Amino acid sequence: MKTYCVGGAVRDELLGLPVKDRDWVVVGATPEQLVAQGYTPVGRDFPVFLHPETREEHALARTERKTAPGYRGFAVHYAPDVTLEDDLLRRDLTINAMARDAEGTLIDPHGGLADLRAGVLRHVGPAFTEDPVRILRLARFAARFDRFVVAPGTMALMRDMVAHGEVDALVAERVWQELSRGLMERHPSRMFGVLRDCGALARIVPELDRLWGVPQPPEHHPEIDTGVHTMMATDHAAATGAPLAVRFATLLHDVGKGATPPEQWPRHAGHDERAVPLIEALCERLRVPVDCRDLARLVAREHELMHRAPELRAGTLTGLLERVDVLRKPGRLEQMIAACEADWRGRPGYAERPWPQAARLRGAADALRSVDAGAIAAAHADSADGIRAALHEARVHAVRAAIGGAD
Repeated sequence: MKTYCVGGAVRDELLGLPVKDRDWVVVGATPEQLVAQGYTPVGRDFPVFLHPETREEHALARTERKTAPGYRGFAVHYAPDVTLEDDLLRRDLTINAMARDAEGTLIDPHGGLADLRAGVLRHVGPAFTEDPVRILRLARFAARFDRFVVAPGTMALMRDMVAHGEVDALVAERVWQELSRGLMERHPSRMFGVLRDCGALARIVPELDRLWGVPQPPEHHPEIDTGVHTMMATDHAAATGAPLAVRFATLLHDVGKGATPPEQWPRHAGHDERAVPLIEALCERLRVPVDCRDLARLVAREHELMHRAPELRAGTLTGLLERVDVLRKPGRLEQMIAACEADWRGRPGYAERPWPQAARLRGAADALRSVDAGAIAAAHADSADGIRAALHEARVHAVRAAIGGAD
């Protein structure tokens, strides 16, 4: 029995990056032998075990054979005679198909080290086409390793996979898992660029794909193209270390512009309201978590109004803050501000421009919170409608006092 460190741990070590988790492949053993040595079985689809001391995952060397469409359509074979080279051959990219033995010797049968040094994302072999998840994984690696480019032959394979419907067989949970992980990388735009280049984005997130080629007013958007702006804004959100919900909301804030009739271009009146059903359908299709869905829907619907905060009357501003639910969900306003700032700065020449709307929104929110809701409720206890009306009026006056101007 021999044990090898494989995959991402070897890759990241060679790149000089911190190694968070180590995966191991065991050659020349049976499940029974590992259990007898104290390993704990955890794998459902193939034999994976936790080391009795380190608790790191150890998998028996295996091969895979395609039996049906989609990423689950595989027959897995494992046996003591399956070699390390057999196991590495089934992996997705050359940079993920390297191993180290117990003495630290690098085993690199597919040129992973050369591709690592050259900055190339290249498939290991023809088996790449058998698993559509590999398109998403490669795109995610492009977002993580921003100097890497996709090998032309690999891009051609991915385009063939899309054309043959392999991407259509992906299940929603796996799509969201990879997209959300890619959004949390350094340059999410590179993931969407790869998916768009191979045609997968139009199949997975058509609402986003159709933004490219849609013009915006150049006086507000020097980049003009809505897709380009969306990517710049999303990368800005990533650069600030924003959480997933903010990055997702930034990604979809202008999705309604993809539904603007071309005869209205480059203006997009009503795109904020058009975005809401698009976001709801997308989130239902991909099983997006509720917090991400809710924030994306709010940002898309309200971001235009938030950008106009300095000119809003107190009543309009109060209504906005009530819809945001700043009293029960105090963190939501900050998330929306982060997404709007990313929208503002995601255009050429705007990266360092201030966004004074944030201070006005925060000041108005503080004023709204200062209203004594309990006292108002007691004074109008005989009418629920009276409580709501009086509370809203008190909030409007408090906001007006804080920001000045008219109700």
